[in-house]
Amino acid sequence: MMRSLPRLLCFSLLGFVTVSLLAEPVDDCALRDEPFSLDSPLLDILLNERAKAIVQEAMPSVFERMPADMFRTETPSFAAIMTVNSLAAMTRTGPEVMEPMAAALAAIPVTDEDRRLRCRRYDNERPAFELKEGGVNLLVFRKINGFDHGPSVDAADEAIRELGKANGWNVVVTDQAGVFTADQLDAFNAVIWNNNSGDVLTLSQRAAFESYINNGGAFLGLHGAGGDFAYSWSWYRDTLLGAQFIGHPMEPQFQDARLDIEATFDGIGRSVASGWTMNDEWYSFASNPRRVSGINVITTIDESSYSPVGMGGQDLHMGDDHPLVWRRCVNAGRAAYSAVGHRVEAYEVVQYMTLLGDLLGWVANENGTQCQLP
Repeated sequence: MMRSLPRLLCFSLLGFVTVSLLAEPVDDCALRDEPFSLDSPLLDILLNERAKAIVQEAMPSVFERMPADMFRTETPSFAAIMTVNSLAAMTRTGPEVMEPMAAALAAIPVTDEDRRLRCRRYDNERPAFELKEGGVNLLVFRKINGFDHGPSVDAADEAIRELGKANGWNVVVTDQAGVFTADQLDAFNAVIWNNNSGDVLTLSQRAAFESYINNGGAFLGLHGAGGDFAYSWSWYRDTLLGAQFIGHPMEPQFQDARLDIEATFDGIGRSVASGWTMNDEWYSFASNPRRVSGINVITTIDESSYSPVGMGGQDLHMGDDHPLVWRRCVNAGRAAYSAVGHRVEAYEVVQYMTLLGDLLGWVANENGTQCQLP
């Protein structure tokens, strides 16, 4: 794809700036006009007093037992990635409660104020980057509306910057989703989603990103970028990620585990000895991404080396084949995902940094070759 630099961008090698261009009010968020339901983001329920009262009355123990942070109405908020249905699953609430609650929620009219509040967590800010003409430019995108991994996000930024220096790649970072326009995305070889959580792109931004990928752009998702319980954007979940997160261990949350590398024909992971041990938060998925057409698994985790038990005793076993890192071609573009990287210390593990560098090299595609996997 063409890597011309649009006229709105500044050129320098100094890093990135936060000047915003062409900011406009956001009115095209994905769930703007959707009726209230059991599948609405909990955040949208909490922002409407009538909807909140219905849920509180039906499920009073949830509001009494759950941490207060779960009910924040300012983002980032865990409520942005929870639904009433997911709360019901956690508390084993039965249909005798859920069915009348669903009917009561559906009867609430969606007002202009509801629409405004639903869209206010999105942005149209267009950052002006300082890019490297004629070289590899990587965009790290770190907008978070859901769960904020905090210091781990900063650690991942720094790790990517260091890998960029070592390989001669220019790395810029933003949390402004207004960058997702055709002209700005076209300046980047790849976009790295750094622990993003919660829905973060408007409908027009989604469309720009899909077009960018389909026409030769690239995506690398890190840890939390694939760690939400629900997604309103099926293309992101099914095409870019290829798997739906279901949970991580809580007994304990962080554990030592053995990771194995699968050989790739183009050398990703070649310098990493298979069978290394590291400590992190280990994700499980609803189904094995290896079964998704076109996905090439790079790293798996040995379930016998840790305890895949989640909150409330949730069984998180995926069996003998439990992928953590994989990639695929998406039309002319490239997509990769790594579930590793919750802890700051993960970005100090030599084996993982080597693997991350290989993944960045693949999505950066310096030679401009056609994506081809076995």
